[in-house]
Amino acid sequence: MHQTKVRLRDFFITDDDWIFAVSGYDSTDGVQAVLRYIPDDGGDRELDGVRYRKLDFDESSRFVAENRPSWKRFCVPENEISKVLRADERIQSLVKEDHRVAAIVDLLERAGIPIEKMGITGSMLPGLQIEGSDIDFVVYGKYWFRARNAIVQEMQEARKVQIADRNPARSQPRITEISDAMWHHIYAKRVPEISFEEFMIHELRKGNRGMVEGTYFDLLFVRDWDQLPVRQERGDDLYRCSITARVTSADLAFDNPAVYEIDHPVISEIFCYTHTYAGQALAGEMVEARGMMEQIGDRRRLVVGTSREPVGEWMRSLELLERG
Repeated sequence: MHQTKVRLRDFFITDDDWIFAVSGYDSTDGVQAVLRYIPDDGGDRELDGVRYRKLDFDESSRFVAENRPSWKRFCVPENEISKVLRADERIQSLVKEDHRVAAIVDLLERAGIPIEKMGITGSMLPGLQIEGSDIDFVVYGKYWFRARNAIVQEMQEARKVQIADRNPARSQPRITEISDAMWHHIYAKRVPEISFEEFMIHELRKGNRGMVEGTYFDLLFVRDWDQLPVRQERGDDLYRCSITARVTSADLAFDNPAVYEIDHPVISEIFCYTHTYAGQALAGEMVEARGMMEQIGDRRRLVVGTSREPVGEWMRSLELLERG
């Protein structure tokens, strides 16, 4: 085990007060991470007396390349890390501070999920959230699927009784389905290579997004410690291609990257780095996917999401679309 014990979606701070989000599990060549916030006197967020500015993905990549050219891309040397912010530790205090987070925790605890298997990432993890910030809620390992089922059931019940109209004085916010306006916002933000109609057919089955008191939240999967460590090697790019194959395992379909084991004469698995295609298919379904074929050792895989907003790359469940 490496000295810095972190998992996907934890954060850390460097000596320069740069705040990174951990983007992978493998710290062999440094901690895989994306720079999210940098000190900026004109920033719109504040932490411990320091004002911060949020960087988008492209700006983050440029900033690190210009200021730390010796670093391997998206890998931070462990000796540069001064403080680790763990998602599963932050939720213990945040549940006392934010009634929306408390509502999600309460629901999941009633479903038999211990709070030790929950976490908070995104802007709430370092305490840099602002008005309008989403809630990025983490559940670890096998408990994620139980959490997803509890969220779906709660949203279905909320729709049936229309609790917001019947009991506006409810002391704890109810978890509800995403509004049409928010779905269009998510679609526009993701810029996927599939139509909005096709996007919605896939998304409505997943059950990994919702609203709590008007705030959008994601239910994010992270591997539990008993599923780690794992080696995440980069393959050699071969060429772009489209394939049709049957999914044989989707156990890690909501991980990052999402992993689909497939039955195909050449390619053994599909890796999706684009969140849009997490949970896109179930085991047993036929899928169509387009991306970059990689050679890694003696096997090949298809990578969907070779850039932040990949053009000409997608994944779809053909059987789900047939059912409509």
